[in-house]
Amino acid sequence: MRLLFCGDVMGRSGREALTQHLPALKRDLGLDFIAANGENAAGGYGLTTELAKELYAAGVDVITTGNHVWDQRQAIGQIMADPKILRPANFPQGTPGKGAGVYPARGGKKVLVVNVMGRLFMDAIDCPFQAVDRELKLHRLGGTVDAIFVDIHAEATSEKMSVGHFCDGRASMVVGSHSHVPTADAQLLPGGTGYQTDAGMCGDYDSVIGMQKGPAMLRFIRKMPGEKLTTAEGPGTLCAVL
Repeated sequence: MRLLFCGDVMGRSGREALTQHLPALKRDLGLDFIAANGENAAGGYGLTTELAKELYAAGVDVITTGNHVWDQRQAIGQIMADPKILRPANFPQGTPGKGAGVYPARGGKKVLVVNVMGRLFMDAIDCPFQAVDRELKLHRLGGTVDAIFVDIHAEATSEKMSVGHFCDGRASMVVGSHSHVPTADAQLLPGGTGYQTDAGMCGDYDSVIGMQKGPAMLRFIRKMPGEKLTTAEGPGTLCAVL
């Protein structure tokens, strides 16, 4: 089975890169299933129903998220109504939505997608290791499902790597998101799981992680709160892990 994970879709540039390139990639690479992290699709802050439809139309099968999942006012109703949008599985009990799901792939196969969020330098939420372990115990790779993909949305590379090794041999593919910077460590772990610390972003790379350079730099130079950061609007690049 050929799985593709598109990194964080960042604003209009990211959406345009995805819609421009994904249909051809799906055809040329013979992709069976496509996931994308869509939590920054709406100008860098969350996801809307219309933008989710745009990603689906381009070929995305399921949308993962992270710390920006609730940024749009409509997010709670949207995530409860659309089973193809996931929020991190380690959000506290009672949080709307779900963090994992089994989805159909080409050829009648089934894919389990698990979305978890890190805790190091992030929000104080439940343990991502317990959350992913709980989901992996419900489904057996090669048994109840044909493939398992885990999106670990986290700041720290050490935490992402730890999740990768924790899932080794139990998941087909573990890839990190959130950093918006693609890492050069694509590898097969000893147990056979494909791993990369971060898929990067789909967006304008002439930027500061997808945001306009000037205001982003001033936050570091002056150490003062400034104007709200807005997404860079130049030509976008699609970054993904196959």
